[in-house]
Amino acid sequence: MANLHDFPIKSLQFYATSPYECSYLPNIEARSQVVTPTQFITTEVYDNLILAGFRRSGHFTYRPYCDNCKACIASRVKAYDFQPTRSQKRAFKKHQGLTARIIPLQFVMEHFELYQHYLASRHTVEDKPTSANNIADDEEQYRQFIIQSHIESYLVEFREGPTLRMVSVIDQVKDGISSVYTFFDPSVERASFGTYGILWQIQYAKEIQLPYVYLGYYIEQSRKMSYKLQYQPLEGLVDGKWSTLRNTDT
Repeated sequence: MANLHDFPIKSLQFYATSPYECSYLPNIEARSQVVTPTQFITTEVYDNLILAGFRRSGHFTYRPYCDNCKACIASRVKAYDFQPTRSQKRAFKKHQGLTARIIPLQFVMEHFELYQHYLASRHTVEDKPTSANNIADDEEQYRQFIIQSHIESYLVEFREGPTLRMVSVIDQVKDGISSVYTFFDPSVERASFGTYGILWQIQYAKEIQLPYVYLGYYIEQSRKMSYKLQYQPLEGLVDGKWSTLRNTDT
């Protein structure tokens, strides 16, 4: 379902933000369409919003709404049909000693410290994650971005022995799981934590008998966002319909 008129709560409102600088494509002005009021966005409502290409960041539910650009394509992996590449198999084998533990959304100082370490290593001031909406790495903003949600959400801890290596924020929706954000230990040389995290989520979706893993927006022209095409079969929401996005490099 991608028709906004079909949502179960008719009092939702959709408004467009003012233009802002795109975080992924140079010399592009971006805008977002935002859903309010946030307290009405329950899991049932979000089930429909994600099918229409919306994403969640804290209490903020949005989708790209740019005037002259359609580069952002909502994407999802077909979990039951997924076939890992050789490099993905190697990444999974490399980190198969990690143990995963699912916990409720909550503030954990150890998580926050890993998040700070990750941001300091991976992002400059000008290069923040878009979903974080230029969030700095202080505790209150971490709480707003990572552990606030009106829908069914949880954290997954990945540990190597007692050492925390990675944390994923996941939303549960009717037909799958949605990968909201993942941060990991950047100090481990030649690690493939990000790849392993996605592969784990695909496997978990199959275990709980859900067909999709929503990966957020695929942007062909952005190195940071085009990697999603490596997880096949991948579907994208194009002109209101979910259809296959093919990797022509394989």
